[in-house]
Amino acid sequence: MSKRTPEGPPPPPTVQRVRLRYTKRGRLRFTSHRDIARAFERALRRAQVPMAYSAGFSPHPKISWVGAAPTGVASEAEYVELGLAERVDLEQLRLALDESLPLGIDVEEVVEAPPGTSLPDRIEASRWAIRLPGVDAAEALRAGGAFLAAEEVPVQRLTKNGMRTLDARAAVVSLRVEDGPCAILHLVVRHVTPAVRPDDVLSGLRSVADLVPPVPPEATRYAQGLLTENGEVGDPFAPDRIPPAPGATRQDADRDEAVAGSPT
Repeated sequence: MSKRTPEGPPPPPTVQRVRLRYTKRGRLRFTSHRDIARAFERALRRAQVPMAYSAGFSPHPKISWVGAAPTGVASEAEYVELGLAERVDLEQLRLALDESLPLGIDVEEVVEAPPGTSLPDRIEASRWAIRLPGVDAAEALRAGGAFLAAEEVPVQRLTKNGMRTLDARAAVVSLRVEDGPCAILHLVVRHVTPAVRPDDVLSGLRSVADLVPPVPPEATRYAQGLLTENGEVGDPFAPDRIPPAPGATRQDADRDEAVAGSPT
């Protein structure tokens, strides 16, 4: 029996890859990634973006998600890559897609992806801020010190594969406390498998220092990217904005511009 093949011509090839940085704000922090993906697919159709599609019996638009934030947290730095069947103007694409998305998802920047580059290779850590209503800075400093002093901080999380134990301490690159109306934890967390999330760090603080905020904390991700030499999180789009120097490789540009794009 001959192998079945889809009827009709193959889909047009990808002629342009674009990368988007978007936000997840307000009530949408409680929206799952699956629902965010559905909202994007509807918006792409509404904005008439010329998407490239996969081949086969069930073609789907070429959309690649990178480091999606967990349900319950806000983010200023979410990333997705699109494969397009026609070249488009980047700013017009940003405006059309931004207008078609729900309130709370804002497309902040669009860049073109150079051939042979990988956005996931530029994402190895996140920078988070966690507001702790009802917790003062002194209490947060005490708990943060105990957390950083521990060699490991095992916490448990229920996953689709059952209960998992992970080391929350091993993923935390840095932790500092900001004083204000309430304490704010600033974290740089390395991306590991399974991922260590803000709620895992909070579980760790509860286990090592009995820190239990009286009001639910509010976590926001402010950056994703490569770790720089000083432990900050670089800008993954920096190499796409600035061409590499003559004779430099794309990998050199990825690392050098991520360092240059990190916050001061």
